[in-house]
Amino acid sequence: MANDCRLTRAGVSGYNKPKRTPKHPTKSHVVVAKEGDKVKTIRFGQQGVSGAGSSPKTDKEKARQKSFKARHAKNIAKGKMSAAYWADKVKW
Repeated sequence: MANDCRLTRAGVSGYNKPKRTPKHPTKSHVVVAKEGDKVKTIRFGQQGVSGAGSSPKTDKEKARQKSFKARHAKNIAKGKMSAAYWADKVKW
């Protein structure tokens, strides 16, 4: 199947399972997203920059998280086939 080669090439264990890519020059993660019968390889996240995590501690981290979610809300809402969705889920 053509889709299996995408999983192998991206080096992930399955569909919708994000993985870090420390050797990639610009993007920090990769995922092979699958929604229905659509499959897409998505690279997301800026290399070397950490999000605030799912539970930010300081006011500065909380503000960063809030700004990210507000700035990318429209794209996050597009669902699994968008890089913003995965960045929100994994890094923020």
